[in-house]
Amino acid sequence: MIILHVDMDAFFASVEQRDHPEWRGKPVIVGSGPNERGVVSTCSYEARKFGVHSAMPSRTAFAKCPEGIFVKPRMGVYKEVSDKVFEVLERFSPEVQKVSIDEAFLDITGTVHLFGGMQKLGEKLRADVFSETGLTCSVGIAPNKLLSKIGSEQKKPNGFYIMPFEKKEIQEWLESKKAGIIWGVGKKTAEILSAKGFRTCGDIQRADLRFLIKLLGEAAAKSIYAHSFGIDNTRVSAEDAEEKSVSREYTFSEDENNREETRKILIELVSEVGRKFREEPRRAKTIKIKMRDNEFNTITRQIRAPLPACDDMTFRHLALKLFDEEWKEGQVKFLRLIGFGVSDFTSLNDKEEPSLFPSELALQMEKREKLSSVLDKLPRLLNNENSVS
Repeated sequence: MIILHVDMDAFFASVEQRDHPEWRGKPVIVGSGPNERGVVSTCSYEARKFGVHSAMPSRTAFAKCPEGIFVKPRMGVYKEVSDKVFEVLERFSPEVQKVSIDEAFLDITGTVHLFGGMQKLGEKLRADVFSETGLTCSVGIAPNKLLSKIGSEQKKPNGFYIMPFEKKEIQEWLESKKAGIIWGVGKKTAEILSAKGFRTCGDIQRADLRFLIKLLGEAAAKSIYAHSFGIDNTRVSAEDAEEKSVSREYTFSEDENNREETRKILIELVSEVGRKFREEPRRAKTIKIKMRDNEFNTITRQIRAPLPACDDMTFRHLALKLFDEEWKEGQVKFLRLIGFGVSDFTSLNDKEEPSLFPSELALQMEKREKLSSVLDKLPRLLNNENSVS
C-alpha cells in the first residue's frame, strides 16, 4: 500500500490570515475571547511560539500572548474551504478517508503512477490545494496510515515527507524517536512507560511483550508494541468520513456549583442534540455526558440505550441518570463545562428485535419518536403561521 496523509496547517487561523492580510505574520488565536470562559480552538504558528496551543483556556492564552489577535470561529466559512480542499483530494484518489474538517488519508496505491510517482503526486497535491484555497498543507507518504501521519508532522508547516518503506529502515527510523510519536501513547501512557524506562520507540521494540501486557493491558500493549515497529494494518475507508457522533457543550461564564441549574443546562443540550440528530434517519446506541471542573479535570460517562433511540425523552432520561450518578444531591462541585452527546449510530430501519412482536419498550419508544418528530416541526409551523398572518 501507498498511503498519503494530508493535514492543513493551523487551518482555522490560516483561513483568518488569508481573509485578513493585515493579520499575516501575527499571532492569531481562534476561539473564545481573552476575557471569556472557554478555550482556544486553534492558533497560528506565530502564536504557538508564545506557548499557546489548542484546548488552552483563552485567559491563559492571553496571559502568554497579550498581543494575540483573538477571533471568534467562523465555522460556516471553514466548512466551505474544507469542501474545496476535499474536492482537490478526490482528484488524486477515489479512496479518501476524512478524519476531520482539515485532515484526511488517501490510498494512492492505484493512482500514484498516473502522476509520475510519489514525489510528483505529493508536490502537485500541495500546489493544487494552495492554488485553489490560498492555504498550505503538510503531507506525509508511507506504506500505512500510522507512518503517513507521522510523516506529515516532520516538516510542518507547509512540509512534505516520504517515509521509509522497507521494514528494517522503518524500524531504524523509529528507534530513536520518542514513544509519544506513535498512536496509543498519549500523555498518561507515556508517563507510565517512562517510569519503567520506555522513553523511545526503540525501548519499546526491545521490551518483553509479556511485561508490557502486565503494565498496560493486553490490547494496548500489543497495539503499542506493533506501532513501535511501524506496523499498522488499518485501511483507508471512506466510511470513516461519516459523522460518528453528535454533541453539544456549554461553558459557564463563572464556575457553576448549582446542581439544579446545571441539570437544566444539560436538558437544553439534550434538546439541541436531539433536533440536530434527527435531521438524518438514524438512531443512537450510546449516550454520554461530559463534565469539566474548575481545575480542568474532565470526565466523560456513557451508557448504552436499552434499544437504539432518537427521541428526546430517552436521551434525557439516560443523560440525567448519568448526571445524577456523577453529581449526587448534597455534593459540592464547581463546573466550568457540561456536555452531552450521542454516538454508535444505526439506520432507522435496523431492528434489534423482530418487528412482528415488538416489546412494550419498543412500542413506547416508537411513540416517543413520533412525538419528538412533531415537536421538531412546531417552530417551522409557527413561523409559517406568523408569516401568513
